[in-house]
Amino acid sequence: MESNEPNPCPFCDLLVHDSEGRVIDGNEHGFVIRDGFPVTEGHTLIISRKHAGSFFEFDQTEQFGLLSLVNVQKKVLDNLYTPLGFNVGINDGAAAGQTVPHLHIHLIPRYEEEGIDPRGGVRWIIPEKANYWS
Repeated sequence: MESNEPNPCPFCDLLVHDSEGRVIDGNEHGFVIRDGFPVTEGHTLIISRKHAGSFFEFDQTEQFGLLSLVNVQKKVLDNLYTPLGFNVGINDGAAAGQTVPHLHIHLIPRYEEEGIDPRGGVRWIIPEKANYWS
């Protein structure tokens, strides 16, 4: 997974050189870290071991392997933080906001936040389309 490119993949590099012990779980298809720039407490990334950018480049067995890590981490986060809900998301491609072109799934615990209306959830990626109920 190492790269001789000037800008190697940070996820491939992390898997090979995890000197800080950021990898907290994994299976043959993926590994798990807490997000370095968390949206909420417990924000977790499930990252594919295979270097490919799109969820759709993976076969069903690989997809299932990654999604099984999402399920395991959801239970872990429930026990650690008792969130009220979750956002689960994949930014698939630059047009979708993907900044690291290596498949990773965001598991974002959600909590009650004063003054914040969570309705619309992921629709807020395009703010003018989010509030469809008004």
